[in-house]
Amino acid sequence: MAKTTSNPESSLPMERVAVALRRERERAGLSLSEVARRAGIGKSTLSQLESGAGNPSVETMWALSTAFGVPLSALLDPPRPAVTVIRAGEGPRLASGSADYAAALLAPSPPNARRDIYLITAEPGAIKHSEPHAPGTVEHIIMSAGRARNTVAGNATELGPGDYMSYPGDQAHDFEALEKGTFAVFVVEAR
Repeated sequence: MAKTTSNPESSLPMERVAVALRRERERAGLSLSEVARRAGIGKSTLSQLESGAGNPSVETMWALSTAFGVPLSALLDPPRPAVTVIRAGEGPRLASGSADYAAALLAPSPPNARRDIYLITAEPGAIKHSEPHAPGTVEHIIMSAGRARNTVAGNATELGPGDYMSYPGDQAHDFEALEKGTFAVFVVEAR
């Protein structure tokens, strides 16, 4: 059985994350120090994560995926059967360290495709700021419930249920829940 973190907001199988981090670091031929520098995190934090310990935030995992030049799902490494059903509230979740915001991976990018699908849950309060992802990344939002404000390059757009938005994920961007119970489907497309 996979060990998960002690944070109730997070349900990452840390052994899989540890294996994926080591695999990507070795594939890239990088030292712990170099990956930590590129991701802007501490070497000891990366070492803990590679040993299956720690409780990484979504920001840390995005920084690591950007440092490796791979989609975030490559670090979550979940195996999937041919037919997949993920019930509401299930799936590997990453909680934000700075906002009441969580991302649950719904569908990782299959081989030869470059997109991942996430269910985002967020509550009003702190704004979820995202640093630029890998060059060429495009994000798509489909609002399911609640209201949110998404800001890219200083331009804010308010979204409600059923609204769709796409924007360059390789630019800094913010997501702010405006109502309780806000959730949306995010598709992250790497080019």
